[in-house]
Amino acid sequence: MNQKTSAREWFMKGCRTDLIDPQSDKAIEAYKRSIILDPTFTASYVNLGFIYLHREDYEWALICLQRVTELEPNNPEAYNNLGYVYEKMGRLGSAKQIYERALALDQGNVEAIINLGHIAELEGNYHGAEERYKNAIEADPNAESPRFFLALLYDHYDMFDEAIQAYQEVLAKNPSHEKALFNLGNLYVQLGDYEKGIEFFKRALTFDSNNSEAWNNLGSIYEITKHYEDAITSYQKSLALNPFQEEANVNLAQIQYNQYRSNPGSVNKEGIIRRLHFALSINSQKSRAKQLLEEITKGNM
Repeated sequence: MNQKTSAREWFMKGCRTDLIDPQSDKAIEAYKRSIILDPTFTASYVNLGFIYLHREDYEWALICLQRVTELEPNNPEAYNNLGYVYEKMGRLGSAKQIYERALALDQGNVEAIINLGHIAELEGNYHGAEERYKNAIEADPNAESPRFFLALLYDHYDMFDEAIQAYQEVLAKNPSHEKALFNLGNLYVQLGDYEKGIEFFKRALTFDSNNSEAWNNLGSIYEITKHYEDAITSYQKSLALNPFQEEANVNLAQIQYNQYRSNPGSVNKEGIIRRLHFALSINSQKSRAKQLLEEITKGNM
């Protein structure tokens, strides 16, 4: 068996290991063995680089993904990956230069255009970001990702009408885009259109019934609109999926305390107190939990 074949076998072993135990030391060792046997095996450098990236070991990720650009100097994806490492390191100027290299290799590279838009956004350059995202849409009119990033930009700047339209354009391309549905739900709540908010959170849950945040937000709308039993059910579903969802814990405690004040025999007061202590164990700075706990315990004094 020659070295290149052995290198591929170690690479495949690394892939299998990474699938079973993501970002493990065994996967790293397999990819390193692959590289020792064949120092030009770019796929091993890529996978190894992404493991280090997930581990937030950016210096080693940089070394691995820099090597890929040396081995494949005409590959725009290699530069997009390397630019992302610089971005995670906070070296925005370097990231921008690398993304521009990717774009120089392929003027229609949507990923590079979006990446440059994101850099502009991080730098506080709204108009530069908007222009880049629109350029990405022009480069690929069928792509949903640049429309989503444009919607996020408008959303971030509280440009509600523009954001809604952009999210709707995302959904026209992909009706099951969960983040667009979720964000639209939040936008409509901000605008006070609770019926629309319920509609979009329910649509998001149709595609991912395990979204604990969506269940919590749906519960908040039901509570605001005085559908208290639906609110409690939604909060409970949120917590069944993620017991550490601090907002849902506090929200459920609040609505149960309101029930207790109306009918002390209907709810276990000590259970509410325990829930609030649990929420504070997750986030000791949660002011709503502190205030509610203080209000409840005053009644015990």
